[in-house]
Amino acid sequence: MAKTLKEKLSGMIPKLREERVKLMKGHGDHEISKVTVAQAIGGMRGIKGMVCDTSVVEPDSGLIVRGKPIMKIKEKLPEEIFWMLITGKFPSADELALFQKELKANGEVPNYVWKVLKAMPKSSHPMAMLDTAILAMENESAFRRDYTKGLSKMDYWIPTLEDAMRILGTIHTIAAGVYRIKYFKGDLIPTSKKLDMGADYAKMLGLKPHKGQTAEMMRLYLTLHCDHEGGNVSANTCHTVGSALSDPFYAVSAGLNGLAGPLHGLANQECLGWILQTMEKFGGAPSEKEIEDYAWETLNSGKVIPGYGHAVLRVTDPRFSAFNAFGKKYLSKDPVFQTVDRVFTVVPKVLKKHGKAKNPWPNVDAGSGALLYYYGLTQFEYYTVLFSVSRSMGMLSQQVLNRAMGTPITRPKSVSTDWLKALVKMK
Repeated sequence: MAKTLKEKLSGMIPKLREERVKLMKGHGDHEISKVTVAQAIGGMRGIKGMVCDTSVVEPDSGLIVRGKPIMKIKEKLPEEIFWMLITGKFPSADELALFQKELKANGEVPNYVWKVLKAMPKSSHPMAMLDTAILAMENESAFRRDYTKGLSKMDYWIPTLEDAMRILGTIHTIAAGVYRIKYFKGDLIPTSKKLDMGADYAKMLGLKPHKGQTAEMMRLYLTLHCDHEGGNVSANTCHTVGSALSDPFYAVSAGLNGLAGPLHGLANQECLGWILQTMEKFGGAPSEKEIEDYAWETLNSGKVIPGYGHAVLRVTDPRFSAFNAFGKKYLSKDPVFQTVDRVFTVVPKVLKKHGKAKNPWPNVDAGSGALLYYYGLTQFEYYTVLFSVSRSMGMLSQQVLNRAMGTPITRPKSVSTDWLKALVKMK
């Protein structure tokens, strides 16, 4: 008989807690990382200082979700990915059907949320609209309700999961509503009880179906962006806010505010912008020689080529490869995709000759924008909202697990510059 996600977790959590206690008691003093002055000043990059079981990013292979390389699970539905992020395994067919039914039951967006969004200034950024809507829905929080009444620490994860289901069940509907309200696309399109999350999102946006390609693209996008360890800005912010026992509505809204930053979630629109600038310069899809010349022009002017390089990866991002394969299958004659593909052939060679890039290979943002653009999403500033719908799966799964494991409040020790100077005896 199929189990709900709550029932599945109820059987898993006692064993996970026991394992955590054994690690703490038996090996709590074991050193796992050393910190340099450069790391302390440079944003703590590379410091091993937190636990995240949902995914890891390996420099030589990319995103690994629960032990599975992202390229091997890219065909999975977003709902299957969320289940696996939390449990470590994919749901059975019956469990998936039951889980999707539960999400649909949590899928009604309160009318007051639409009133808030429609009352916002027309110049509001779509990310500000999405974040505001999630925060407004804090009124729905089961965790706040139960915590206020009195709740055992051992049961914190239960209403946290309830809140996670509420957010996951509604965020794509809210995001689609933001799109239609912000860009004057007409009335809101109601959610479907029959469609999966990706197909439903594409439908509510009002995009042309392209014989099912648009839904397939949306599923792929949501799956590929689902999670990226625990240290990126959005995940880490959500983790920190949640560690104070702020409910998931507060924590996810905070994480999405981090995702809205130009150094985090805005990268795909910057990448597509550079591609379109290149095409405008050459009057269409440029040749490889023209791309090479423009790449050098960009670098010699002191700018970077958006979409190339990554803080962790030292190989081509497999998520880029997945998008590129999709593009070759369906968009091979599209000039924008042709340009993206040619840039991939040319730019790594240019960056190697340039010599300053530690990683000359493309990241996921180098190719995703071209697909969104082709299927009708031409409003660049909306792209981070799509990213947010996907990344909410990672943030929510991590928060449920942290509540289940009793992860304490985040409180790293800071030091002053004078302390660092004294440490290294700098004159």
